[in-house]
Amino acid sequence: MASATILKSSFLPKRSEWAATSRSPTSRQPAAVCFTVRAGSYADELVKTAKTVASPGRGILAMDESNATCGKRLASIGLENTEANRQAYRTLLVSAPGLGQYISGAILFEETLYQSTTDGKKIIDVLVSQNIVPGIKVDKGLVPLAGSNDESWCQGLDGLASRCAAYYQQGARFAKWRTVVSIPNGPSALAVKEAAWGLARYAAIAQDNGLVPIVEPEILLDGEHSIDKTFEVALKVWAEVFFYLAENNVLFEGILLKPSMVTPGAESKEKATAEQVADYTLKLLHRRIPPAVPGIMFLSGGQSEVEATQNLNAMNQRKNPWHVSFSYARALQNTCLKTWAGRPENVKAAQDTLLIRAQANSLAQLGKYTGEDESAESKKGMYVKNYSY
Repeated sequence: MASATILKSSFLPKRSEWAATSRSPTSRQPAAVCFTVRAGSYADELVKTAKTVASPGRGILAMDESNATCGKRLASIGLENTEANRQAYRTLLVSAPGLGQYISGAILFEETLYQSTTDGKKIIDVLVSQNIVPGIKVDKGLVPLAGSNDESWCQGLDGLASRCAAYYQQGARFAKWRTVVSIPNGPSALAVKEAAWGLARYAAIAQDNGLVPIVEPEILLDGEHSIDKTFEVALKVWAEVFFYLAENNVLFEGILLKPSMVTPGAESKEKATAEQVADYTLKLLHRRIPPAVPGIMFLSGGQSEVEATQNLNAMNQRKNPWHVSFSYARALQNTCLKTWAGRPENVKAAQDTLLIRAQANSLAQLGKYTGEDESAESKKGMYVKNYSY
């Protein structure tokens, strides 16, 4: 078993910003002087997978909506939430010709990981044939955090090791765990600590079973707060996340991040330009994210398709030590879904729309997006208060 010792550096706090200890949230042991990262038998594979996903001009298609959430999407175009309709839509997405030119990874819901396309091919095989790495959503959703002001914690650690092992056998090579932090509700020290510790435990378990963990503490857009408030909260959240990732011996070279962009609250009177979003977001990354992390795959968080692309492009106008890219769901799928409308004769047009958005974000990852010929639909905002998957 390979091992390496990594000294604490400037991006890591000397102690938890929310507590006086550096162990588990309930530990009383003093902080360690250094962290020992024990990379198991999957270490080389984890690093290779992470680099493949974080490859130039490519990003992640997030298609891991739960069956209930997928049902809401289908209902918006007048379709019933059946497995056959979910299968038809997911087949449309993964079989888009040339998708792998712009998409390096696809996050799947468990049903999809074991599903076949409408013409009988395994969905994971279709993805691999396009050089797209299959991934899997592993969190079990949010539940209320006891004693807090409408805050939540993410469940799913029980049995996670066996699930990750099974997903690896099925062909998944990375995982995603989403938890959320709400600014209007605090966030309380307990909520931030719970989010960070849960993400760290998940990441360690995923790596032990061969899956590159995507670490996603989403700072929700909900609220009237300023961009400075978002930045302040994000600094604390990411300090806590990396503190506990290190405490849990997580191999930084074998993870990917899925952060929110630093923006004002969705209900704020102030609006930020793409350049301002890039300035604040990159300042956050440089203060909190070690360069060993190979990929920063941003979520869109309810931005319009065009906003998400413009903001990503602005960030890639500068030199970054990481692969700064995208892991979008609605910001890739919204116009595609509406174009399809559940009609077989619209499949090609819908796939073309998906490819247009994927290519736009590919260009943005390279800092070459121009914004020409964008449709009116792609400029519509998609913010939903208290959005859940």
